[in-house]
Parts: sequence; C-alpha cells; structure tokens
Amino acid sequence: MHRQKSAEPLVEEAQETPFYIPGTDASTRPRRTLKHGDCFAVLDSHADIGTALGSPDGIFYRDTRHLSRLELLINDSQPLLLGSSVRDDNSVLTVDLTNPDIELNGKLVQPRDVLHVVRTFFLWGGKAYQRLRMQNHDDRPFDVRLSLAFDSDFADLFEVRGMKRPHRGIARAVVHGMTEVSLNYLGLDDHRRRTVLFFEPAPESLSGNKASYRFQLLPQESRSVYLTVKCDDPIEAGPPLPFRKGLRAAFQERKNASRGVATITSSNSIFNEMICRSMSDLAMLTTETPQGSYPYAGIPWYSTTFGRDGVITALQMLWCHPSIARGVLQRLAAYQAKDHDLLADAQPGKILHEMRGGEMAALNEVPFGLYYGSADSTPLFVLLAGLYAAHTGDIETLRHLWPNVEAALGWIDGPGDPDGDGFVEYYRTNENGLANQGWKDSQDAIFHADGSLAEGPIALCEVQGYVYAAKRLIAQGARQLGKHAIADTLDAQATELAEKFDQAFWCEEIGTYALALDGNKQPCRVRTSNAGQVLFSGIAPPERAERIVGGLMSPSSFSGWGIRTVAREEHRYNPMSYHNGSIWPHDNSIIAAGFARYGHKGAVERIFKSLFDAASYMDLRRLPELYCGFQRGRQRGPTLYPVACSPQAWAAGTPLLLLQASLGLEFDPGRNEILLQNPRLPHFLEDVTLRNLQLGQSSVDLLVRRHGTEVSLQVLRNDGQIRVAAVYASCSTPG
Repeated sequence: MHRQKSAEPLVEEAQETPFYIPGTDASTRPRRTLKHGDCFAVLDSHADIGTALGSPDGIFYRDTRHLSRLELLINDSQPLLLGSSVRDDNSVLTVDLTNPDIELNGKLVQPRDVLHVVRTFFLWGGKAYQRLRMQNHDDRPFDVRLSLAFDSDFADLFEVRGMKRPHRGIARAVVHGMTEVSLNYLGLDDHRRRTVLFFEPAPESLSGNKASYRFQLLPQESRSVYLTVKCDDPIEAGPPLPFRKGLRAAFQERKNASRGVATITSSNSIFNEMICRSMSDLAMLTTETPQGSYPYAGIPWYSTTFGRDGVITALQMLWCHPSIARGVLQRLAAYQAKDHDLLADAQPGKILHEMRGGEMAALNEVPFGLYYGSADSTPLFVLLAGLYAAHTGDIETLRHLWPNVEAALGWIDGPGDPDGDGFVEYYRTNENGLANQGWKDSQDAIFHADGSLAEGPIALCEVQGYVYAAKRLIAQGARQLGKHAIADTLDAQATELAEKFDQAFWCEEIGTYALALDGNKQPCRVRTSNAGQVLFSGIAPPERAERIVGGLMSPSSFSGWGIRTVAREEHRYNPMSYHNGSIWPHDNSIIAAGFARYGHKGAVERIFKSLFDAASYMDLRRLPELYCGFQRGRQRGPTLYPVACSPQAWAAGTPLLLLQASLGLEFDPGRNEILLQNPRLPHFLEDVTLRNLQLGQSSVDLLVRRHGTEVSLQVLRNDGQIRVAAVYASCSTPG
C-alpha cells in the first residue's frame, strides 16, 4: 500500500496496522510461562489465570485460548503468596501460598500463615496438570473452604492480542457427574473446540464455572486436590494420566530431549544461570513436529512455526545442537510454496513466514494460516542448508533437500527479484498482510533520512547479504553432491551480487550501508543495525566493515546494553519503539558474529558483555525479545519493553552465538577438525568448559582459559581423535 508523506505521520500510520499488540497496564503479579508441544500457559505468580483484565493469561492450544480463568480462593479470600518459581528446566511451576487473616463479624477467627498450600502446575500432551497440596500447621483443626473458579472464552490468539471481531461462535458448559466439566465452543469455522476439566476427589459442588470443596484438616494433616485441564484432541479419548504419571512422563521427555546436546559451564555463576535459562527456554520452545524438532518463536504471541525465527535460532544453535537445523529445514521444506496465492503472499519456491491454526486464520480474518510474506525466509533457508551440510557433513540430508533448495533459488532469482535488477525485493500482494517483510516488520520500520516511509518494492540491505551467503554456502554443498556446474554458477552470481550491492547500497556520507532501496531505487540513508547483519554474510569488503564496526560501536548506536536498531540521531529514533531504537538481543548476536568474521574481536567482547550485563538484571536471567534503547546509566539496569515476548527462541539463542563468535568456533567434518579462529573470552569469564561438542560420530570436551586477550585450550576428552587447534589470523575477507 502506498502512503502519502505527512508532517505528522505517526498518529495515522499507527492506526493502519491490524497486527499491533496494544500496551496495557501490567498486572501487579509477575507472569510465568510453561509450554509443551502445541500447548502453552501464561499464568500469574499465584498460578491463577485471568485475575487482571486484558492480560494475555490463559491455557492456549493451537492458537486458541482454552482456559481464560482459573482462580483459587481459600475461605473466600485470595491466599497470600510465599514464593513462586519455575524449575530450571522450565518443566514445573511451584507456588507456595498461605491463608490470610480470616475474620468473622470483625473478629479474628483464624490467623494467617497456618495453612500451607503448595500449588504445582505443569503441561504435558495437550493437558495442564495442577495439584493443590494443603497442610495445617496450626495446633487446632482448620476448616478449609476451597474454590476454583474457571471459564473459557475460546478467544483466538489475535483476539487476545487486541483485534476485535464483530461476531463469534457459540459457547456452552456441560457438567458430567461430580468430577468432570466440558467447556464447548462451536466456531464460525464450524470447528468444535472443547476444554475438559477433571477434578479429583469429587468436589462438594460443581457447576459450569466453579468447583467448591469443604473439609477439615487436623493439626499437621495434609490433603491434595487435583485438577487436569484437557485441551480437545480427537486422537485421544478417555481420562488423562494421573498427576504423578504425567509428571514422570514430562520429566523423562525433557531428559531424552537433552541427549546429544553440548553443555556449557564457566567460572561465572551468573553466566551459568544465563546459559542454563537459555538452554531450558530453547528446549521448552522446541516442538516435535512430523518433520522433526522445531523451535517455536516465542510466548505468548508467536508459539508456532515461523520461518525466519526458526532458521535464525537453528543458526545460533548449530555448533551445540545441530539436529535442530535438520528439523527446521525439513519442516520448512514440507511447507514450501508450490503455487501463486495472492492472499498468502506465496509464489513457487518461497519459504513460509508463519502458520496459524486458530479460528480467525481458518476464516481468513487474518492471512496467517499458511503465510509467506517474508523476503528473508527463503534465502535464510538456503543459507542454513549450506551451513548445516558444511558443519555436519550430512550430505544425505542435503541431497534429500536439494529439490527444495533449487526451488528456493528459483524464487530468489525469479519472483523474489521481479524487476531483474539482481536484488531480492518485497511488496505485499494482500492489503491485510505485512507491509514490511524483513525482520523489522513494523509498518514504520523502513524509512528515509527525512522520516518519510519507503514505498515498495523494497530491497533490504541484510537480505542481499543473506542471498550472497546462501549462494556461497550452497555452492560448497553442490560440489559435494557432484553438481559442479551449478556451484560455479552460484559462485559467479555471488561475486556479481557483491559488486552490485556495494555500488547501490554504500552511502559514503553516513559511513555505512543504506537500510534499503525503495521502489525508485533510492537508498534509505539511515544508520541502522541492519548493516551489522550485512557483515554476518561476508558480502562487504574489509574496508567497509571497519567503518561499519566503528559506527555501530559509537554512542549513537551502542547504548551500553547493546546496539540499537536505529542510531539515536535518525529521524524516527525512539528508544521505546519496537524497531526504531530498541535493542534486540538476537540482532546483536548476529552482528557480533559479523564482527568476528572480519576480525573485530574487541567489539565482539563489548557486545557480549553488554548483553550479559543486561541479562544479569532480568528476571530468571532471561533475555527477552527486546528492551528499550536508553543509554546505560550508573547503578541501574536496562529499561524493559512492556509487551516483549519472554521467552523467545532467538533471544534465548543469543548467548550461544555470542560465545561462538567470541571463541571463533568452526567445524570441519572432512578433516575431523574443530578450529578456534582468533579465540577470546570476555573479561567476566576466566574459563569456559564445553562438553560433548559433536563432529560427525565423534565428540570432544574442551576447557578454554583466558590469559589477558589470549586463551589456552585443554582437551578433557576426545572420543574419535578430533583435532582441536586455535588459529590466529588477520581480518577475514568475504567468501
């Protein structure tokens, strides 16, 4: 959609995007998140749901909120919170509660802190399990009146995000005996959705929205009440597993999923907590699909398959968990577009941007059922395929994927470049789709120096870098498959692209690459973090890299908490915005990998430390999707962004790529060799131990110690005679 320039454009433009996530007052209770498969839960610190109006709380299954309220009352009062924590592996939420002072006719009849309530909550197999264990610590009996209020609005995830619908389906509740309630919804898509609640033991009274218990606990006596919430799954019939069996199954599945993954420990306990949280978040977000393991993008808004997010997360994890990349590639290949579809922004060979399974997607109220509105998912898919083959030596997987790679390359050189100028461009084919189709997909994210929005078709700078790297890497894979003529053509195309890119995108007056070229081939002369991602691809000459690094590490772009998406002197800079001045951890990790590629390890260390420092202030040491870009001040932490996803996959993968960039880890399966290119450790790490680094069928454990700006290596275990060496060389060059 073309937009006219305006003296005050932001007010009207903000009204145009239908996918804006509104900011609302946060509840005073912090949020806790759990996920298993296609089910996730957002609860408050009491393990309640829906106690704050407009919150994203709920139990969600396949983009539908299956439970919108779950509130515990003890003797008609909210219990007092003692503590609330999620296990380190994200499997279980445990909440400790106690009774408040209980009065009758103005007289204290029961003092607080005598009834201990432990609320244990976990997800497994499309079901939410809850155990309430109550123990009386008083020296006299305690009369317990316990109630659980519940409800489901069966809201589509986009409704929860703030979109309004003129019409909805029909909901009704049915009580089955004294232990079971089903909440039912017939959607406008004629799909029946159901939430079934199972209570054990049977409550004293049960209705369509409340279960009530009444019993007496003698001194030191304890009793448990169980609730299982089953999101409708037509494959499974009958009651769910009992609580303890479900918990054992969940623990065993987490244990099995961690096998074969490299582990990281260090001399710094806070960094260890940060790494532990990242690995646990990635394990929780990773979903077993028919095509393999796939990291869903984030909770609550993006718990589904996203092409771009999945590929970048797989890239971040490749050195420590390469099988994730195989699952990502196979799933995206399975959903690769085969036809033209204007509503879905699809063309043959294009890789998926996003998929949704809710009612609004089924009715095309949102275009994201299977949506392809992304300019970068396709080259990133090819890039990951080449990098995966080079890292693992798994040529058979590449051979299997080769028709998909060829189709993706066909899109890059065909529909992805509609005017044939050699640059991949985007322009949405559906007015309800995304106006911007790079990773900065806010409607105001791509603009000129005067603040006017760029009109399409738009060619983003980092996307051209992705194409360059994709062709270089997949050319290597083509040669391993014996496709030498194709490899030579791809290399020649990459060389030509690098020359054309530098001529068209370099802006001498600002010392960096333009954010984009607009539909008139005019550069957006704006200093942004996108140029740092250009370095990740290797398309830039070393002399350009030197200036880009200097600009991104200057106070204009580097806040002390990381590199901002937009330099603070630019027209649309706003440190509280989504894409125009905020700090995105994953963006910084890709930039750091680009800096390392060109030998700028000092800058890598500064980025690494800034994000480590930020995580040290964050709840659970968890890096969120983004945070505000305000300049770092003394003795205060970073400023949070109110509706950031947390956890989010590529934010969780950030410490992994930062560590790889710092150590310069490279894997060569042909030579059975692991190299550390110009390795360094930041000053907050004295040593790092890497265990179970996989190379083909072999593995190795390494201890890396810092000595000033140099490191020493010690091989602790070598299963398969892997050669490990540190290599110190001058600045890397493209290619």
